[in-house]
Amino acid sequence: PGPGPGLTGRYRAGLAELRARREELNGRIREEEAERRQLQGRIWALTERLARTSESLARHLVARGELDRTIAESEAAYDKILQSSQTLLDVLKGEIDNAGKASEPQSTSKGKEKQARGQKHS
Repeated sequence: PGPGPGLTGRYRAGLAELRARREELNGRIREEEAERRQLQGRIWALTERLARTSESLARHLVARGELDRTIAESEAAYDKILQSSQTLLDVLKGEIDNAGKASEPQSTSKGKEKQARGQKHS
């Protein structure tokens, strides 16, 4: 004699419950696979965006370095120009003073000498 009708019913009920659990699990698996695909897509997009941003940042850093160098060179050149201009101005003032002294009338110089001699003899 084979299994009784009660045993077969319980077997079928247990099997049906296992199949229901499997279907529920399959549903969760499909949801998680969909979420995983979505996350992978976002990761890919963010990775691409990160790469573009990194490349752009590198270009901007190089450009800033070049600007910093140009600014420093320009400031140094400007300082040299100012120093040279001041030196030239000082030399020019000295030449003007010397030219002014050289162009003073001789009589004035002789008069000053006579005055100086006269004061010494007094």
